[in-house]
Amino acid sequence: MRLTVVGCSGSLPGPDSAASCYLVEAAGSRLVLDLGSGALGTLQRHVSLRDLDAVLLSHLHPDHCLDLCGLYVARRYGPGSSGTRIPVWGPPGTAVRMANGYGLPVDPGMTEEFDFRGYPEAEFEVGPFRVRAARVVHPGVAYALRVEHAGRVLVYSGDTGPCSALMELARGADVLLCEAAFPDGGDNAPGMHLTGMDAGEHAQSAGVGSLVVTHVPPWGDPARARKHAASAFEGPVAFARSGLVVDV
Repeated sequence: MRLTVVGCSGSLPGPDSAASCYLVEAAGSRLVLDLGSGALGTLQRHVSLRDLDAVLLSHLHPDHCLDLCGLYVARRYGPGSSGTRIPVWGPPGTAVRMANGYGLPVDPGMTEEFDFRGYPEAEFEVGPFRVRAARVVHPGVAYALRVEHAGRVLVYSGDTGPCSALMELARGADVLLCEAAFPDGGDNAPGMHLTGMDAGEHAQSAGVGSLVVTHVPPWGDPARARKHAASAFEGPVAFARSGLVVDV
């Protein structure tokens, strides 16, 4: 699999990056993990919007889902649109949330462009990928996602506070793409986000191959988050930046 960081800024777009969006490609298929505010423009540097096969949303905060509104416009009105719905997986209420986000009537909302689906408890297939979702600790309903193809495993934390569910989902993964929104040593609210050291500890406990820290807000310091993560994780650690490509 190939992972491309489209956007990695936490909570809102920053001067150098859109909010959360990650393109995963393998065997000619392309799926997007989250489509946060500002991400749709940058995504088009890497793939035609007509060529997306699926979107998986970790949760329904704007910095993770709101640019689905722009994709709706492209699918409905853009040149070359086939009229074929593409699957959008997400938490309960995703279709209503996105209709409201664009100011559409809930019926039909965006259901003529997207095939909205809730995450099942069991593993499921998205083209050549096998995917498993696990509920994590964050305000609202939020999921971490495990994506597998040809024996390789990528796990994306979404937004989460410290939790065993993420460690279990990430067990033995080749790459853990993990949020580190909170600064180590800060007066951080519980049950919302990880720090860099938290991300490193989760990666170490899960026995992953490598760690990429992400979702640092514009006022944060990704290099510092990486440093703290590396103090707790024995493997390679990088920090996400827009345009970073990782071979999983």
